[in-house]
Amino acid sequence: MKHSAVVTGGASGIGLAVAERLVDDGWPVAIVDADEDALARAEGSFSGENTIFLQADITDEDEVADVFDQTVDRLGLIGGLVNSAGIARDISAEETSAELFREILDINLVGSFICSKAALERMGATLSIVNMGSVSGLRANRGRAAYGASKAGVKLMSEVLALEYGNRGVRVNCVAPGPIHTPMIARLHSEEDRRIWLGHVPQGRYGEPEEVAAAIAFLLSPEASYINGHTLAVDGGFLSTGVLAGG
Repeated sequence: MKHSAVVTGGASGIGLAVAERLVDDGWPVAIVDADEDALARAEGSFSGENTIFLQADITDEDEVADVFDQTVDRLGLIGGLVNSAGIARDISAEETSAELFREILDINLVGSFICSKAALERMGATLSIVNMGSVSGLRANRGRAAYGASKAGVKLMSEVLALEYGNRGVRVNCVAPGPIHTPMIARLHSEEDRRIWLGHVPQGRYGEPEEVAAAIAFLLSPEASYINGHTLAVDGGFLSTGVLAGG
């Protein structure tokens, strides 16, 4: 039987696109999200599929342990984990409180670590983990002191896990999306923000969640069997733009 996959933050945005892609690829999928209403909406679009829908706060170790145990009981040992759950704020460093900084780190970085450990403890013969980074964790962007720091931490954490577990049938990689059409980005980006971002993306458009999902599906698959500790930017060329005009 194929091992199961867990997608955190799987009820909306990129996480939902990932869950849909993995189901299409034949994975039994556990969709984990803190938002009960979003889970209910997502469940309606997966009628009859080999999926389960579980509510959990990924910063709570007991809740994470419970949903991962349920996943193993109902879908089998874990072969894939996508840590897509996260929050973002577009706020200057001057206006960022220590409380907000801690909250963003706790959800984006510590939560990904908690879920990774839970998957490692319940893995099948092999395990592939894909963590959600960001181009803001690879290059400084205004308003992203806390968010960028959290995603830079996700990148390095992924590399350390890849190093420590690489000889145990485990691969750990990271994707770093650029601007993507998601509900979170719709809330964060004003029309002026969109104009600036589009001026810095060589392809001249925002990406779609399905494009990020395709990269994640590849990294989870046996086709990526010798890719480990890598961060793959899915950003329309944002990181390659060099000296930028305008903005």
